[in-house]
Amino acid sequence: MDKAPWISYRPEIKVLDCTIRDGGLINNHCFDDRLIRAVYEANVAAGIDYMELGYKADKKIFAPGKFGEWKFCDEDTVRRVVDDNPTDLKLSFMADAERTDYHHDILPADQSVFDQVRVATYIHQIPTAIDMIKDAADKGYEVSANLMALSTVQDRELAEALELFCQTDVKTIVIVDSFGTFYSEQIQDYAKRYLKAVEGTDKQIGIHAHNNLQLAFANTIEAIICGVNRLDATFNGIGRGAGNCPLELLLSFLRNPKFHLRPILECIQKEFIPLRGEIEWGYIIPYMITAHFNRHPRSAIQLRDSKTPDDYVTFYDQVAGMED
Repeated sequence: MDKAPWISYRPEIKVLDCTIRDGGLINNHCFDDRLIRAVYEANVAAGIDYMELGYKADKKIFAPGKFGEWKFCDEDTVRRVVDDNPTDLKLSFMADAERTDYHHDILPADQSVFDQVRVATYIHQIPTAIDMIKDAADKGYEVSANLMALSTVQDRELAEALELFCQTDVKTIVIVDSFGTFYSEQIQDYAKRYLKAVEGTDKQIGIHAHNNLQLAFANTIEAIICGVNRLDATFNGIGRGAGNCPLELLLSFLRNPKFHLRPILECIQKEFIPLRGEIEWGYIIPYMITAHFNRHPRSAIQLRDSKTPDDYVTFYDQVAGMED
């Protein structure tokens, strides 16, 4: 008789909550301290492994007056909410290649409340990303590499990028479905390629899925089945555009007794249901259309902010007519 592996769990799996970082892309990172503290406390109570609080954006590129404090994650700002983080929850921020003054703004880890740096890069920025990974590792951080817009990367370029990442001290390399365009078969293929690249090392593979086709949760499960052990998710699926894999669904699936679902549900009920009346996220047809054509969702976001947010047919024709 075949076994039923779905009734057990894989203890090496770790979960990263990117609610505040990815959700901040909706409102220019203008969450108030109360909400962030609520998410932090819920993550601690739920046994989540990592919490990503925002970006370390270069203030010479992004004017602080136009963005909230979580675009920059200054140490004083973070400590105002989490103090010295006397918990097992590891804190993380994202550093975008060519948009982060990493030599200056990222302090040595022993002077920071953060534990992890997530270096985000497009394929043409790989040399900068490699230097950022070295800088963060030398400063004592755990480091991950997030290669964005994966659906636009050629196979030869991906092979070279993975080889270069494997030569660094990066601990996790993340499969990033930036445009929410992948199906399960593609996730299988990428997972196999990423896992093959890190064979014989102590590096882990992660998954960051967007929900344009309502497949973020399903694709995360597919990655788990393939052996991916680092999982991104958000409260109530909040995130840029169509949002992300919902954390509540993921915890329910994982069955690991270290994770506790109730604190997440309580925080969603108190904080994120009311927030839906202020900002929009989640599956909506324009995001499906951009995913269908393998496009960045920025045009769908613009449509939702226009006077004709539900003119799907005109939008479809416009996206279909865009030049590559």
